[in-house]
Amino acid sequence: MRTSLRATVVGAVTAVIVPAGGTAFATPPGPGVTGTLIARQTVGATDYALREITVPPGQATGWHYHDGPLYAYVKRGTLSHFDATCASDGVYPRGSTLQEPAGPGNIHIGRNLGSTPLVLSVLYVLPHGAPFSEDTPNPGCPFE
Repeated sequence: MRTSLRATVVGAVTAVIVPAGGTAFATPPGPGVTGTLIARQTVGATDYALREITVPPGQATGWHYHDGPLYAYVKRGTLSHFDATCASDGVYPRGSTLQEPAGPGNIHIGRNLGSTPLVLSVLYVLPHGAPFSEDTPNPGCPFE
């Protein structure tokens, strides 16, 4: 997450482009997706960052993975979480917690399928200097 649910999850972003039989491009977060850094601390070789992520209704984080584990709390709305097989791997209403494991084998997308903004408190535990997330192409799902 490099400056959106990529690092500030900011989205003044282009549409996902996956030409038929062509090259797949990374998927950016949807318009209006934002992230605010609350706190950041480095201890040894590990960066700890606390962010508040907001995803408007009908928008998504874009496909990505993290270089370290992520821990989230749903403050408002409902998070619909999907893995690289296009399957839902969880629906998290207000008050829920979730953990996302690290590594490129854990590609996922968070979507707000509801009618109210989704607000998450997110703790990133990353190798020092790593981005909040690593963008990836859509793995072939019919959404985002």
